[in-house]
Amino acid sequence: MADDAVDDDFFMDGSDLEYDDSSESYENMDIMSESGFADQGLSVMSERLKPYQIEFQKATIGDIRNAQKKEIDHVANMFMIPTDDAAILLRHFCWNKERLVEQYMDSPGQVLGAAGVATGEQVLQTRSDFECSVCTLSADDFGGQMDTVTLQCGHTFCADCYRHYVSSKVINDGDGRSVRCMQEGCSMTLRQSTMVLLLDEKGQRRYQDLLDRAYVDDMSSLRWCPAPDCNQAVECHVTQKQLDTIIPAVQCGCGHWFCFGCGEEAHQPVICAIVKLWLVKAADDSETANWIGANTKECPKCRSTIEKNGGCNHMTCSKCRYEFCWICSGPWTEHGNSWYQCNRYDEKSSSEARDAQAKSRASLERYLHYFNRYANHEQSARLDRNLYSAIEVKMEQMQLTSDLTWIEVQFFKKAADTLTECRMTLKWTYAMAYYLARNNMTELFEDNQRDLEQAVESLSWYLGQPILKKTIPTMRQKVTDLTAYVQKRREILLTDTVQGYQEGRWRWNVEV
Repeated sequence: MADDAVDDDFFMDGSDLEYDDSSESYENMDIMSESGFADQGLSVMSERLKPYQIEFQKATIGDIRNAQKKEIDHVANMFMIPTDDAAILLRHFCWNKERLVEQYMDSPGQVLGAAGVATGEQVLQTRSDFECSVCTLSADDFGGQMDTVTLQCGHTFCADCYRHYVSSKVINDGDGRSVRCMQEGCSMTLRQSTMVLLLDEKGQRRYQDLLDRAYVDDMSSLRWCPAPDCNQAVECHVTQKQLDTIIPAVQCGCGHWFCFGCGEEAHQPVICAIVKLWLVKAADDSETANWIGANTKECPKCRSTIEKNGGCNHMTCSKCRYEFCWICSGPWTEHGNSWYQCNRYDEKSSSEARDAQAKSRASLERYLHYFNRYANHEQSARLDRNLYSAIEVKMEQMQLTSDLTWIEVQFFKKAADTLTECRMTLKWTYAMAYYLARNNMTELFEDNQRDLEQAVESLSWYLGQPILKKTIPTMRQKVTDLTAYVQKRREILLTDTVQGYQEGRWRWNVEV
């Protein structure tokens, strides 16, 4: 915005801006909800949210299991049933406790039957007078004693067959929500305590993991962190309907930032629908087709694809040897030495051919303009991350050559974190700009984009400068001021963009 513009000279000396210690980098904020997992013993921070920030709650595996236990105990006490049966009911209703209670109150027998729950015990016992109908082995084959499993339905099978059955369900099929009785057509569900007795140690770990994952997947307010090897989740109460105006960037306990709406990396300021379109466009062959349209043609005779690799418009098909004009695709024999006189052909057809090629080339050039800048900021963010080791060396140099403590030289690390954060923001502004319909609002968006980009490049330049003892105080002040200014520019861009979504200011050149 014009009110927030600064002189170009600022980007060289940074002396016009005072550093505000209260300015918080989004990366360093830990916004938590006062509901959900907050009562599981996690700390809650009451921060005044910026317009582009949302409340979320980090959840470890322990938090997730405690939450399941709390719901199970509640239902068990309410219906006066065993906790194992309460767990089966909740999983049958995909942890929708309100729907479970409503239907149970209307018809408890029907609900219990559909979920495969019945009164009685699931018994593991040793018998001397039993023959398994699956493996056809009897107690005599085991010295007169055979381990068996009997559910409330009365169906009994040998323990070995049941172990193989539940292990296959859990390990091979990934089915942990509701494993049913082995008898064909029987809907009785094995209780969790029975499953644990039948599974080996590996199977038990896999089974518990499946239960945890089913719980998170069933809860619309929970999402697993997509970071590799992370088994934590985030709770957020942004709905799918709100994703047209909200970009829910959340942070997992492992430190990874991602979008709660689509699971991709955090992509403020662009909404999920546009991100999806952009990623598909960048990954598929659509742009290859555009390039072909701008740089190749089909032979008019055999339809082979021909690429123009020189300035001459006299083309010879390498397949059928047909000679034609690149401009109008007409036979070259009719052109003679005056190839440019294509007006002997239908003017409208020739014009349309040129227009189609020009449009295809213009479309490709426009896409490359935005994609190259998108990719450049992505690469720059990666390179900036690689600066961390060099920055740590500089921080140590500052300590050795000045009176600054380790805490006081942390401004360098904060600057690097801010730089990476803003690079990723800038990266996604180009994806958004590609799909924005041109109007006055687009120009304001690009003004904010430009201001942030200039500030980021200036900060990046300062971080790459050598450490000299006499310039340390000046450098510290400049880097600190620039870091605060860059954060401010990012906040302005994101705030204005979010307000634009809420006010309906943004118009897209595609259907969203």
